[in-house]
Amino acid sequence: MDSTPQVRFTLGRQSSMAPERVMGSDSEDEELDGSDLIDPRVRLMFFSSECNLEGIKELLDSGTDVNFKDIDNRTALHVAACQGFCDVAELLLQGGADVDPKDRWGSTPLADAIHYKNHDMIKLLETHGAEPLMAPMHVKNAREVPEYEIDAEELDFTESVEITKACHLQLISQGTFTIASWRGIKVAVKKLGDDLFTDKEKVRAFRDELELLQKIRHPNVVQFLGAVTQSSPMMIVTEYLPKGDLRLFLKRKGALKPITALKFAMDIARGMNYLHENKPEPIIHRDLEPSNILRADSGHLKVADFGISELLKVTKKVKQEKLLSYHDTTWRYVAPEVFRNEDYDTKVDVFSFALILQEMIEGHQPFFNKNEDDVPKAYVSKERPPFNAPTKSYAHGLKELIEECWHENPDKRPTFRKIISRLESIYNSFTRRRRWKVKPLKWFQKMETMWKKEDSVRSSRDRSSHI
Repeated sequence: MDSTPQVRFTLGRQSSMAPERVMGSDSEDEELDGSDLIDPRVRLMFFSSECNLEGIKELLDSGTDVNFKDIDNRTALHVAACQGFCDVAELLLQGGADVDPKDRWGSTPLADAIHYKNHDMIKLLETHGAEPLMAPMHVKNAREVPEYEIDAEELDFTESVEITKACHLQLISQGTFTIASWRGIKVAVKKLGDDLFTDKEKVRAFRDELELLQKIRHPNVVQFLGAVTQSSPMMIVTEYLPKGDLRLFLKRKGALKPITALKFAMDIARGMNYLHENKPEPIIHRDLEPSNILRADSGHLKVADFGISELLKVTKKVKQEKLLSYHDTTWRYVAPEVFRNEDYDTKVDVFSFALILQEMIEGHQPFFNKNEDDVPKAYVSKERPPFNAPTKSYAHGLKELIEECWHENPDKRPTFRKIISRLESIYNSFTRRRRWKVKPLKWFQKMETMWKKEDSVRSSRDRSSHI
């Protein structure tokens, strides 16, 4: 019998690099399913897809070729890797299976395991010597190495400590960063998600976004320092801000003083205005909330988590389908047009900003007394968090600005450029009013002190005259 019969194994998950047409192919090649398994080598693939350990062992004991390939050059190990069946893979490898066979599209079992996020399978294959995947952005010509490239050997993880989102700019996927030392300073380092290795579209988008990130320079935006793209694992390197995020600060402090809330609001607005006025296309944050705003040593705030998967270049508007899944508390800060599956633009960030500004003054999250799932319904029904803080907590004009920023109609929400102007005016007016109130008090206190001194001197003179 021919060692490579014209058959295709189509059960279970397919190659991570195979085009979709394979599943519905018009090819004349025979497609195999569970009812046509006659050849023991094909039965081995079937048993691997079903996690039939006894059947696999019986076939291997009878001498069945463990490295048999179908028409797509897929092996039983490919099948097990796709399904995440570690016991099957271990049995196949013990039976002599090649750990790094490539199918017709160049995908290895390790690549398939990475694509389907079968992490235990990844570890197993690496333990058995599977070759690490070449970084998808690797270039052959040294002249093509990007300007932002950081040599992985320069990153010292000797005393590395995992840090939470509160202390870094989070990129690509959720998880933790690691503190590392780079050229004498502490930095936050993120290893990129496994799915980047097998998704060409993500690799292309990643390359474009890194080109943009390296050009972003603003005191109110967390600084991207560079990336490791020419070796595996690929990594993102950003500045490390040990003071944490605004979420933790608000939990500790509660409601902020009006002057502090105004200063923080101006920091956030300036960072967001920089992103929105990026040329040639604006950068929409889409996930602006307190845990994505970090505190610098200077006391100023920096906008974070605007990069890579969250960064979006647009010409006019973007569809909701492009939004990534939200997490934790972020549903509380998302504009109603997103929930309604409508087109949206930069004004979604303005809506989020209004909620953050109000939270800094009120001292608790928007609709803190509602369940997470009920918040979107409230926004869509035109309900907004109430103003419960004392009137004196809101500087004159601030409530009106907040209400404009969370307006139901995105077109009526102000731009961040206008928001900055309004905030500066409110801040200047507020500080002048405070000085006016403080000066008379200080004058009175000073005069009172002088009067007491004069009384004391007068009393002394009177006593002397009497004597």
